[in-house]
Amino acid sequence: MDDEPGGFAPPAFRPDDALQTLQRELRALGLTEREGRFERRGTTIARAAVAGAVLQAARVKRPARTSPEWLEKTLKNGADVRSFVADLKAQLARWSDRDD
Repeated sequence: MDDEPGGFAPPAFRPDDALQTLQRELRALGLTEREGRFERRGTTIARAAVAGAVLQAARVKRPARTSPEWLEKTLKNGADVRSFVADLKAQLARWSDRDD
């Protein structure tokens, strides 16, 4: 029984693999990984961890050295991971423009 039109079903989401992909993407954005958190110039910017069958990710609302305010997102598929990375990339660009 196919629930997808044309008999195509996307591959099952593997949160462990998605976490590795996300880690690579965040490092490619120039972030440094430290204990499950990703930093830029010593300021925590994002975090990600596997939580059961999903990936829990978050980015800060604004870069802050102490007590950052987190914007949480549950990533349930590859499209969610790509969307999270694209959003973070755009936000990093806005923060960099403000810093210049």
